[in-house]
Amino acid sequence: MNIVKLAYKQLATRPLHTILNVLLLALGIATITLLMLFNAQLQDKLLNSSKGIDLVVGAKGSPLQLILSSVYHADIPNGNIPLKEADQIAKHRLVAKAIPMALGDNLMGFRIVGTTHDYVGLYGGEIAEGQLWKVSMEAVLGANVAKKSGLKVGQNFAGSHGLAGNGGHEHDDNQYHVVGILKPTGTVLDDVVLTEMQSVWDLHESETTTNPVFAQPSKPATAAKPANDDDDEEEGKPRDITALLISYKTPLAVLALPRHINANTNMLAASPAMEAARLLSIVGFGLDAFRAFAAILIISAGLSVFVALYTALKERRFDLAVMRMLGSSRFRLFTAVLLEGLLLAVASAALGLAIGHGVVELAGRTGMTPGLALTGRYWVPQEALLALLAVGVGAFAALIPAIQAYRTEIATVLSER
Repeated sequence: MNIVKLAYKQLATRPLHTILNVLLLALGIATITLLMLFNAQLQDKLLNSSKGIDLVVGAKGSPLQLILSSVYHADIPNGNIPLKEADQIAKHRLVAKAIPMALGDNLMGFRIVGTTHDYVGLYGGEIAEGQLWKVSMEAVLGANVAKKSGLKVGQNFAGSHGLAGNGGHEHDDNQYHVVGILKPTGTVLDDVVLTEMQSVWDLHESETTTNPVFAQPSKPATAAKPANDDDDEEEGKPRDITALLISYKTPLAVLALPRHINANTNMLAASPAMEAARLLSIVGFGLDAFRAFAAILIISAGLSVFVALYTALKERRFDLAVMRMLGSSRFRLFTAVLLEGLLLAVASAALGLAIGHGVVELAGRTGMTPGLALTGRYWVPQEALLALLAVGVGAFAALIPAIQAYRTEIATVLSER
C-alpha cells in the first residue's frame, strides 16, 4: 500500500480525534491569519490615506483626535480655526500646498467634506461619472458612498446634521446636487462626499460661533472661492474651517513649522506619520494579546496531536510488528507515522487560512469595521511562514511516536500477545 494512503487510512480509523485535532490547530492558525490581515490592511489604509500630508493644522486639543478626524474621518474634530489665520499659515514660506477642509454634515454616516479640488488630486482621484463640483451645493461622491447610497449623477440628497451618522436633522430645504462619482482609490476618498466649502457655510448660517463641529456661516454664494480669499469676513462674521492639510516645501519645515504654529498661534499642528505610528502602537498592544492567545492554541494543538499519535501507536504496536514481519522496513514505519502528523498539519493549515480569510471577508462585507474596508482577498507574505509553522508543529508532534514506531521490536511485541 502507498505510504501516504496508509497514513491517511490510519487517521480515518479515528475520525473524531482527527477532526478535533485539525480544528484545534486550525483555530490557532485562523486567529493569527485574521490578525495578520487586519494589521496589514490597517497599515495600508493609514499610509495610503495620509500620503502627501506632512502636517495637519486644526483647533487646540488632542493631536491624535485631530488626525483621526481630519485625515481618516474617524473621529469628531477638536473644533474650528479661523479661515484668516489658516490663510496665513497656507502662505508661509515653508508650505508647498495647503488644502482647507470644512466639516459639518454626513450622508448615511459618510462625511460631507467642504474642500477644494486639490483634495481629490491628493489621493489620485479620478472621475468615473460626471465632473467635479463647480459651485455651492454641488457634490461629488466617493466610490463607496455611491455604492451604498445608490445615488446617481443628477440626483439630489439632503445631508444629515452632525458627523456621527446617527440620524440627525436633515437639511431637506437645502439639498445637494450630485454632479460626479469618483473611481475607487482604496483611500478615505472612497468614503466621503466632497463639495465646495461654501456649501458647508451656506447650510449652517444659523450655527453659533461656539459650536465645536460645524464651520461658521457666511452669506450664500454660487461661485467657488479659494481658501486664501482675502475677503474672509462678511457682515462681521468670521469664516471658520475645520482643518488645513499641509505639504512641506522643504525638509527644514519638519522642525520649524509645527513649532512655529504650536508656539505662536492658537492652533494645533500634528504630524499624521507620528500619530499613525502612535495609533498602531496602541492597536498593536491589543493585537499582541490575541497573538499570544493564538500561540497557546497552536501549542495546545501540537500537544493534542502528540497525545493522539502516541496513544494510537500504543494501540497499534502489534499491527506495526506484523508489518515488520511482512517485510516493511523500520524507515517505512517511521515515515508512515510522521506522515500522519504532517497530514493533520497540512489540513489544519489549509482550514485555518480559509477560516481567517473568510472571517475577514465577512467582516468587510457586513461593515463590522467602518472606515476600514476589509477584504479576505488580500494575502500577506507571512502567511506562507505561518503554514510552514503549522507543518513544523505537526512534524514535531509526530516525531516521538515515529521514533517509537521505528524502534518496534518484532519478537518483543509478538511475545506480549
